[in-house]
Amino acid sequence: MLRLPLSALRLKPATRLPLRALSSVPRPPRRQAIRENIYTLPNLLTSSRILSCPVLGWSILVDNYHLATGILVYAGLTDLIDGYLARRYKMSSVLGTILDPAADKILMTTLTITLAIQNLLPAPLAIIIIGRDVLLSLSAFYIRFTSLPHPKTFKRYWDFSIPSAEVHPTFISKVNTALQLLLMGVTTVHPILPFDLGIALQGLQWTVAVTTIWSGLSYVFSKNAVRILSERRSRK
Repeated sequence: MLRLPLSALRLKPATRLPLRALSSVPRPPRRQAIRENIYTLPNLLTSSRILSCPVLGWSILVDNYHLATGILVYAGLTDLIDGYLARRYKMSSVLGTILDPAADKILMTTLTITLAIQNLLPAPLAIIIIGRDVLLSLSAFYIRFTSLPHPKTFKRYWDFSIPSAEVHPTFISKVNTALQLLLMGVTTVHPILPFDLGIALQGLQWTVAVTTIWSGLSYVFSKNAVRILSERRSRK
């Protein structure tokens, strides 16, 4: 019987790469989150509109419609000014595309609830307006989470200097916002006017109800209402 020596059965140790060779292996670059300047004058004016909403609601609940009218005038002027500054001096930001419509919705919600409490606005119309805004807000939270670049942490979720998605209002949504603001403004000023606008207000209320439902559906079926920034950059 043939026997091999033990030296022939010994296995050769596995070859090892030197440390220098391992260190020279290129590593894939880490993706850094894109940040933008959110501390701009348009965003400051938009934030001031949001902060004025509690005072607006309080003034309506205590029947101080003169103060409420003044706050509405301030909100309208700042809305025009911050849009002009963002376009004229290139101060637009992704946060601004979210903050500006959010300010309009907070203002609209404040007016809707307080005017409905004062029986100046029909309750069914108030439910339609608020219900649509609640559904759109929940959708915005979901889109923010799904579009946020990794890692998806709680801190990064609320760091709006990290843009993830853009919101572009549809045409009917812009028309609806204008009609809602007109309705809320006329309803707020109506108690201090020397004449009655009952019939005109009823017609405007029905119009706003239709455009509110229509605009809500437009966000569902429109492809350009929300744009994920990561997808847009990959296309480029």
